[in-house]
Amino acid sequence: MAKVENHIIERFETQGLGSVQKDDLSQLLKICHDNLDHVDDELISRAFRLCYISHEGENRASGEPFYLHPLEVAKIVASDLAIDDESVAAALLHDTVEDTSVTLNDIQNLFGEIVAHIIDGVTKIAGVFESRDTKQAETFMKMLLSMAEDIRVVLIKFADRLHNMRTIHHLPREKQLKIATETMELYAPLAHRFGLFKVKNEFEDLCFKVMDPNSYKFIARKLREKKESRESFIREFMQPIKKELSEQNFKFEIKGRPKHIYSIFKKMQRQQKPFEEIYDLFAIRVILEEPHKKEDCWRVYSIITDWYTPIPQRFRDFISVPKANGYQSLHTTVITQKGRKVEVQIRTRRMDVIAEKGLAAHWKYKEGSDGTNPLDKFIHWVRDVLDNPRPDAATEFVKDFQLNLYQDEIYVFTPDGELKTLPQGASCIDFAFEIHSEIGERAMAAKVNGKMVPLRQKLEVGDQVEIITGNKINLNPDWINDVVTHKAKSRVRQFIKKKEREVADEGREIWQKRASRGKVKISEQELTRVAHKLNFDSAQELFYKIGSGAFDVNDLFKAVQQIKSMGRFEGDQKEERNEKLTEDELQQKFISTARSGSDTGKDLLINGEVSNVKYTYANCCNPIPGDEVIGFISRNGDVKIHRSNCKNAHHLIQTDSERIIDVKWARTIGQQFFGAIKVIGEDRVGLVNDLTDVLSKSMKTNMKSINVSSDSGMFEGILTVYVNDLDHLEKIIDRIKKVPGIKNVMRYE
Repeated sequence: MAKVENHIIERFETQGLGSVQKDDLSQLLKICHDNLDHVDDELISRAFRLCYISHEGENRASGEPFYLHPLEVAKIVASDLAIDDESVAAALLHDTVEDTSVTLNDIQNLFGEIVAHIIDGVTKIAGVFESRDTKQAETFMKMLLSMAEDIRVVLIKFADRLHNMRTIHHLPREKQLKIATETMELYAPLAHRFGLFKVKNEFEDLCFKVMDPNSYKFIARKLREKKESRESFIREFMQPIKKELSEQNFKFEIKGRPKHIYSIFKKMQRQQKPFEEIYDLFAIRVILEEPHKKEDCWRVYSIITDWYTPIPQRFRDFISVPKANGYQSLHTTVITQKGRKVEVQIRTRRMDVIAEKGLAAHWKYKEGSDGTNPLDKFIHWVRDVLDNPRPDAATEFVKDFQLNLYQDEIYVFTPDGELKTLPQGASCIDFAFEIHSEIGERAMAAKVNGKMVPLRQKLEVGDQVEIITGNKINLNPDWINDVVTHKAKSRVRQFIKKKEREVADEGREIWQKRASRGKVKISEQELTRVAHKLNFDSAQELFYKIGSGAFDVNDLFKAVQQIKSMGRFEGDQKEERNEKLTEDELQQKFISTARSGSDTGKDLLINGEVSNVKYTYANCCNPIPGDEVIGFISRNGDVKIHRSNCKNAHHLIQTDSERIIDVKWARTIGQQFFGAIKVIGEDRVGLVNDLTDVLSKSMKTNMKSINVSSDSGMFEGILTVYVNDLDHLEKIIDRIKKVPGIKNVMRYE
């Protein structure tokens, strides 16, 4: 091993770069000089050389030389994040310690302690995101601790994942889905919490492109088609504003950019409207150049609202009260003379840099160390999460944490006027735990704006809150449904688990007394199997039900007697063998079954070929030919087919990724499928007949069911029809749109 290490270091000291690599390095250095305040050319050049030499001969899944990946990661760190030159060097070398024979000591000797420290942090958290360890609270906490020690560690990890997502199409489909799901559920919300909105938006769009390529392509095509008219509208809208700003000597830039594709899709889903009826597809941003200050943003707001009518409910002042990640901007929505709504954002150049680069920008500015810098606030928030007791279930820890990353914020005040930031939907209980864990545990009542209110009351922006406490712990298990912050949920859930254990211990004691009287002996393993036969997940759950009085201990006694009399504990070997199957054994069992013969259906290609594997279509998403689909191997070797954008499928990818199987539709499908269509239109006599005529006569399509309702002159119906494939369904939708009075037609999810 030492010879290999010396060989690489020796080559590093003596070997030069080829002309292609010299060009790559020149491009990187130019990006660094364009975006960073200080650039050590020698440091970055030497880091690039070791990156190239240590990875020489390695290729990525795309076939490209491996060194191009860390090079692209370094470019993202320099341009999109713009941290510092040491971070660029660390990005170039972030894979060397883990994937090559170069050691951390080599890095420290060659590039210094800071670069080595960052690479060590990146290496330590390498497995946190890429494996099922994201569901382990210990590993997740280690990642958070790395953030708190040096934010650059996780920023480089963001850049690494961003480039991997940009090149994900080179991977097999099942790996694409696994990585995209991880990215959507962890990286995107973390980027949101960091204030990295540009990175967050790209994460979401790239994931959406993998999970639901048909919808992604549809919206992208529509945006391209509307680009010219959109740009024309922006020019017309801003013409009088530009003129007046120039006359008043403002230095400014105006951007009009479409909202990212995934946000448009979510808006279509939330509002249940087609693309054509989503009007706020873009936002106009007015950026004031130096030396303009925040008060000038209000002057611009005044000019815009002199020309266009503002919607008061859509005004947000993030300048006076910034978001927790430091985001500042004025947001308003105005209505043009033609009745069109337009979102306008007003900010200074410095605010825009922070909005785009989030905590990376705060790292660069590093204003003060008094705890008011959003970077300090974020580190305090991370440490606060780590200081709280961990719940028993790691999955719950991660789930709570993710929810807190994405939620909108409200601002409330203590009786002394101190501002506290809480997630939207927070209650007085959340506020109490935000002040201190002990305050939350002993909370008895609350005052909001001077009036007594229940602890469960939800808080609004600007509320002043006072918590009244008692001398004893007053935790209530029912609070779990009234709290939203990680700190409060964690403590309440811990209290619930403790109470459940106490009740289960009582139940176990009741059983032991009954078993002793009846002279029955049974092992813990046998009790667990009895619990399963009685439809309980575990013996602990069974004992909890006995302790709480929900299950009669005599029924357990009878079940044990019956099973023992039948000799089932010794003879039920098949069940025991199935329970002991590992994931690898399950996969091998599936493969052997898939290759073994007779035909059970030819609608799908599993692992690229027709097989005799039994499969069923998931009722939660009703896939039809043409949909992107994935398969999951069940415990008995069957395959369940889901649409790749199905929420249940995303959950399965996260929890049982080893059971994903590559599935594609065969070219010819021998059956029909159910497709659901939502129709909205003007209620009139004969509308239902017109719809059924279109289906039966024009489209030659049979209808399984129709569910209709009418309110205030509007008709809404869900039609379930038999279709051959996705193309057939889309033709039906296009034809129904032509029925007089129909306003909106879409596939019903």
